[in-house]
Amino acid sequence: MDQTSQAGPTGERRILWQNVTTVLSAAVLIAAEVFGAAFAGGWAIASLFNLGVYGAYALQAVFFFLGLMVMVQFVRSGMQVEPFTTRN
Repeated sequence: MDQTSQAGPTGERRILWQNVTTVLSAAVLIAAEVFGAAFAGGWAIASLFNLGVYGAYALQAVFFFLGLMVMVQFVRSGMQVEPFTTRN
């Protein structure tokens, strides 16, 4: 896989595939940790406070959406450090 896509006319954007794969690979690794911690943390806190099964599901959902916000911010920051496109 080349670093850039096919060259086009001047002014056309090209995708930097190496940067895209770098950021997305890191995002997959970090997402596994973030969402694993969200589900484990929801279960642990619900067990600690005796919230029951539905309390655990509710906490897991809250932590999941917080993790989703973290992942969106991570990818946005990664795109600033490793731009996905460039101009000719």
